[in-house]
Amino acid sequence: MPIALIARDKDGALQTRLDNRTAHLAYIEETGVVAQAGPLLDGEQMIGSLIILDVADMAAAQEWADNDPYAKAGLFQSVELIAWKKVVG
Repeated sequence: MPIALIARDKDGALQTRLDNRTAHLAYIEETGVVAQAGPLLDGEQMIGSLIILDVADMAAAQEWADNDPYAKAGLFQSVELIAWKKVVG
């Protein structure tokens, strides 16, 4: 089941993002459920994340989101999980 995770960083949290980026990318690799991912941008600055998860259900998506090193570090102001349907691409 594809789930879009849309997260917005807290204001002024760029250093938190940078400090935890290696652990976040390792988590993506380890879990094997991320179909697509990348930062949301304001110009050149990273201000959030868009991650497409391929998981069994919304509970699995929530568990993944809760265990993301970015979330554990308190990076996000908000996290939204939305069921998603791939139509193009």
